[in-house]
Amino acid sequence: MLSYATGTSNTGPMIEKVEKATALAQQMLPGVPIAGPLQFDAAVDPAVAREKVKGGENEVAGRATVLIFPDLNTGNNTYKAVQQTSKCIAMGPIMQGLRRPINDLSRGCTVEDIVNTVIITCLQAEQQ
Repeated sequence: MLSYATGTSNTGPMIEKVEKATALAQQMLPGVPIAGPLQFDAAVDPAVAREKVKGGENEVAGRATVLIFPDLNTGNNTYKAVQQTSKCIAMGPIMQGLRRPINDLSRGCTVEDIVNTVIITCLQAEQQ
């Protein structure tokens, strides 16, 4: 669960939101390793995690494979930044938690983006 601060290094309403979301997710999925708040670098880089994450072992920090952004603004900007600078195939944003599968496409999307999003949306529909 990403934030602009790692652990207890800072406080504020945005961090509290991530802390509450992390606690709720951990309660709902007790067998799934979930950690937060973590800054992006502490989430994906083991060396940075060792420096920033205080209070012992954290099985997610430095080894995160799924990144949850705190809001649509942060997630969308990061998604576009990674897609544009890496020239990789980026899929998303993928919306979850709604009654029906609904996903979004940018006005600047490619045909490949549309096809990938349709496939993901179909897979989500199958799960319901």
